[in-house]
Amino acid sequence: MSIHGAISLAAIPLLALMSVASAADVNIAVAGPMTGSNAALGAQMRDGAAAAVDDLNASGLLPGTSVADDACDPKQAVVVANRLASDQVKLVVGHFCSSSSIPASNVYDEAQLIQISPGSTNPALTERGIKSVFRICGRDDQQGVVAAEYIRRHFPNTKIAILDDRSTAGKGIADVVAAHLREVGISDVKRQSYVAGEKDYMALVSRMKADGIKLAYIGGYYNEIGLIVRQASEAGAGMTVMANDPLMTHDFSMIAGKAGNGTLFTFMPDPTKNAEAASAVAHLKASNRSSEGYSLYAYAAVQAWAKAAKRAGTFDSSKVAAALRSQPIDTVIGAVRFDAKGDNSAPGFSVYRWQDNIAEQAE
Repeated sequence: MSIHGAISLAAIPLLALMSVASAADVNIAVAGPMTGSNAALGAQMRDGAAAAVDDLNASGLLPGTSVADDACDPKQAVVVANRLASDQVKLVVGHFCSSSSIPASNVYDEAQLIQISPGSTNPALTERGIKSVFRICGRDDQQGVVAAEYIRRHFPNTKIAILDDRSTAGKGIADVVAAHLREVGISDVKRQSYVAGEKDYMALVSRMKADGIKLAYIGGYYNEIGLIVRQASEAGAGMTVMANDPLMTHDFSMIAGKAGNGTLFTFMPDPTKNAEAASAVAHLKASNRSSEGYSLYAYAAVQAWAKAAKRAGTFDSSKVAAALRSQPIDTVIGAVRFDAKGDNSAPGFSVYRWQDNIAEQAE
């Protein structure tokens, strides 16, 4: 589903000096999981991008942000991408799941449409030489090393299992963690996969309990990981769970309940602490929207594109892409520095812990 909204250029201070034939020609879209088990993450992207558009559109002429739902399904993502390309949008903020972003990026490349993902962390997205694709978040070959190093330091002589949900992102990050643990001499690791979308993971939990697993690293998404954490607690497995960035949503805490206390995960630095983000956070709060997780990364994607368009003096995608890479861009998440591949060299990753429904930075 795609609902269009056009940015009125005359109302955007950043772009006010630019000459454009029609404001209706300048549309942006947010594409991601607006329905399904990852909808909380899509909502973060949608809300952040909408807040950025509102703040740019000083006269309030934009009735809403264009939203496209891919449900984290690769086939649906390609359908969405073709629709957005035919609608001639200028920017796609998305997709979220790497399994959606990667095939969709091929469509955007052919259509010469700028794509900036706030949450697709699999390295393959930017490793194919596509000049129109960018990611404002970090990469799994960074994130996985941070997780593995934390495991090495804090869980010596611990029986470890590494799980994944067979998705592009889930298996990708789990492979990185396993590989780095082997590099540092930790090779006795149980490697397993599970089926996403199930409700009962007790058989998986029971196997890990029988094997004496005390740390389970899981590459996947918050819904299934929340269920595994809760069921492991119910089974008395006595294990710590560590996971990847999709756990940065309170929906995980709601699913896992009190069993979620102590669950570790990696995510980019918390941008809500940046002075540059204060007004965006206030805007989101005033409109009853959260600034957690990917919200400000989606906000920054819109912000970076708008500033690059001003820098280029045009909305031509090749020139905007070159402007995005030309020099750092100040955003709510700090200075964004896109390299030749389209990766943001700045973010990095930290380890967080869920405790009493609060995601706090771990020591």
